[in-house]
Amino acid sequence: MELLGEYLPLLADAAVHGRRPKHGELEAVGLLGRRAAEQGISAGRVVQLYLSAARRLWQDLPMAVRSRDREEVRAATTAVLHVVDVAVARLAEGYADARRDLVRREETLRRELIDDLLRGDSDLGALVGRAEPFGLDLARVHQVALAAPSRRLPDADAAISALEAVVFDRLGDRDVLVATKDGLLVVLAPADPALAGRVAPTADPGDDLGRLMHRELSRLPRGRPWRVAVGRAYPGLYGIARSYEEAREALTMAGRLHVDTPVVNAHDLLIYRVLLRDQPAIVDLVHAVLSPLLQARGGAQPLLTTLEAYFDTGEVATESAKRLHVSVRTVTYRLNRVKMLTGYNPADPAHRFTLQAAVLGAKVLNWPEQPLPTSA
Repeated sequence: MELLGEYLPLLADAAVHGRRPKHGELEAVGLLGRRAAEQGISAGRVVQLYLSAARRLWQDLPMAVRSRDREEVRAATTAVLHVVDVAVARLAEGYADARRDLVRREETLRRELIDDLLRGDSDLGALVGRAEPFGLDLARVHQVALAAPSRRLPDADAAISALEAVVFDRLGDRDVLVATKDGLLVVLAPADPALAGRVAPTADPGDDLGRLMHRELSRLPRGRPWRVAVGRAYPGLYGIARSYEEAREALTMAGRLHVDTPVVNAHDLLIYRVLLRDQPAIVDLVHAVLSPLLQARGGAQPLLTTLEAYFDTGEVATESAKRLHVSVRTVTYRLNRVKMLTGYNPADPAHRFTLQAAVLGAKVLNWPEQPLPTSA
């Protein structure tokens, strides 16, 4: 009954005296709507409370009020209905305002939580308490996936809602957090403990988190084409930050390497992470081994592309030719040019590893399109 406030006296005054509610009285009703929202009462229940109260009051009015002539009864009815109309409208507005405030507050808390979780250097005890309302158990194994739109992040609310619906349906609404960070969509989800730190992909790659996200986001009218990167699964708070860093590196690396697959897993790019850990060494390797290719007619790129296809197809010239849409003779000629210019024979097992590592390094460094970095 406390949610009715002065609503019943307003109805009685309208029925008996025809008085319309004042602005301050309606504002008080709006505050009651806010209170109902903050208490978690559904909008339907609080509106039904007001309508039921109006019906009961009308039935309980003195017979003198209900037995006056027809015009007076009509005027009283009109006055009561007016109070019901404006009061319920203001009640609903107050309720909606409070819900919007609650949603904004929750979004702020969720964004702050995800920032601290992904940073990995916050106080664990405080984070456990902050994560509990969102259903997160920080002791579990989690993985982080990031989704990048083709342009600036479109309607973030629509994208978050779409991801929440499909991820919650698949994984349950516990231990799942969907938010935005730095223009990216972030999904923090539980993972099978057996997958913690594993390099191998999941047993069913068509059903993993990244593909699930990409399928759902691709249905949205804006943001396409999306690219999704998934970090490996790790236990604990610091595992979340580690998975996030892997996913960010995978996104960056996929763009740099011109990877054409829409879903990138961090475990697929581990070799490039290893190469970049000692950039001066890989720069030196690319310069020492591959820079002579710049002397070739047409530059180094056709020879690098041929080497990459040759290694990717298991050193089979015919398969390389099919992939490159050239003749086998062209592939053989280019490989011979590599041998002549660099001194390394792609067909020699003793030379193959050095050449392949240099080719991977060139791809990571975007050479020869970009000049090699110089040491400070």
